[in-house]
Amino acid sequence: MTDTAVAPLISARGIGKTFATVDVLRDVDLDLLPGEIHALLGENGAGKSTFAKILAGVHRPTRGSIALNGKPVEVTSPVVAQKLGITLIHQEPISFPDLSVAENLVIGAAEDGWFSRVPWAEMTREANRLMDLLGVRIDVTRPMRGLSIADQQMVEIARALASNSRLIIMDEPTAPLTPREVETLFAIARKLRDEGRTIVFISHRLEEVRALCDRVTIFRDGNKIATDTIGNLSDADIIRLMIGRPVKEYMHKTGATIGEVALEVEGLTLPGVFSDISFSVRKGEIVGLGGLVGAGRTDVAKAIFGVTPAASGTVSINGKRVSITDPSQAIALGLAFVPEDRAVAGIFRTLSVEQNISVAVPKQLAPGGFIRRAVERAMGEDAVRKLSIRLASLRQPIGELSGGNQQKAILARWLLTDPGVLILDEPTRGIDIGVKAEFYSIIGELAAQGRAILLISSELPELLALCDRVLVMSEGRLTADIPRSRATQEAVMRAAVPRRSTTEGAAA
Repeated sequence: MTDTAVAPLISARGIGKTFATVDVLRDVDLDLLPGEIHALLGENGAGKSTFAKILAGVHRPTRGSIALNGKPVEVTSPVVAQKLGITLIHQEPISFPDLSVAENLVIGAAEDGWFSRVPWAEMTREANRLMDLLGVRIDVTRPMRGLSIADQQMVEIARALASNSRLIIMDEPTAPLTPREVETLFAIARKLRDEGRTIVFISHRLEEVRALCDRVTIFRDGNKIATDTIGNLSDADIIRLMIGRPVKEYMHKTGATIGEVALEVEGLTLPGVFSDISFSVRKGEIVGLGGLVGAGRTDVAKAIFGVTPAASGTVSINGKRVSITDPSQAIALGLAFVPEDRAVAGIFRTLSVEQNISVAVPKQLAPGGFIRRAVERAMGEDAVRKLSIRLASLRQPIGELSGGNQQKAILARWLLTDPGVLILDEPTRGIDIGVKAEFYSIIGELAAQGRAILLISSELPELLALCDRVLVMSEGRLTADIPRSRATQEAVMRAAVPRRSTTEGAAA
């Protein structure tokens, strides 16, 4: 634990930030101490990530000042931040996809000068050393493109270690990681803390914050609400401070009438990825799909939706066998797919919120080939009202919204297509408790309307609380179909862990 009498590494005073006339941060004062792990908590849009990005030079504050070791500094860019010893590990991994893993690790650390020699062998050795330290097996000579989100995140973490930073900011670093990888990350974080470095840890998982962090600061609506040692706050205290009200039970199953089979897959196979996948989802039913990272869950979802079609097997919609070789066919058949990686596959970052919402229904939006702006605006306004999307303007780029509000906009887009079958891949990843509660309510309402829902989730409590059945995959095969009455964490884990090994982490 840290000594609060120690002089702070970072002193932020009166930090404020305004986007498009909207104050997203208001007069935040906060000290970060050397040798502490400090959690930032709050709902999506509360201001915690904006504050972190100001420290890392991604955003410049509209007002306020920052001191480093007692000396005023201006963090005008990420490059300046890196030179000051401040590194931000982004929630959505950022990399140069066509460069190798090793090259990504040394970006920004190369020697100045036009004729500096690139020490390829040394660079590869150091990259391998960092991967070994993290306990990750990645070929550091391969391009970043094609790596899983979890592996991309581990490369980001390795880059922070390579930079020898004094302040490391981790924005939702565990979201794509398996429990075993989370344990490795936590061990490294504690080691860095013991070396005297400061870590800012942003997470929506209270159990992680309680296991790792020394102090916690809570944001709400752009204001700093409280800073305290983690041991002085109960989970109920933290939730109340975060959302301004108690949350008694935010995960529960909404009643729905289970009807006829809406989606059925038989013998779905993609060699080397998954094999002989067969299951069904009925109208009004929420079927969970769990398993370890890399088990093939997302690959099955992409095959059903036509993103990466299976080599063999069949898909039937409402009892009729169909052939889906691209997403447009899936949409026409009443399927919708909310992808896991919203930053890459979910949003058009520079387009407006209303454009992102309306893009899936071109015939409604542009009959005759001409976009009807009034229709586009009406679609956006309706979505904002129904899903409580927080934003400054429908015309602002969707990339400026918080992760939870981006996810709501993606869901609104697909609801415009009036789907009978919804495939939701990690729909609450990186989303705070308050917005999760809203999503769970929405998912329950959609099932109650008679829609069939396939829910892929890394959070076992989420699957167990929301689903009528839980399917489990392991190494590309379906290993269990567990009814709600018998679904426990132990039952899911037994089916998720590869039979040849019982040492892997928990389901993710």
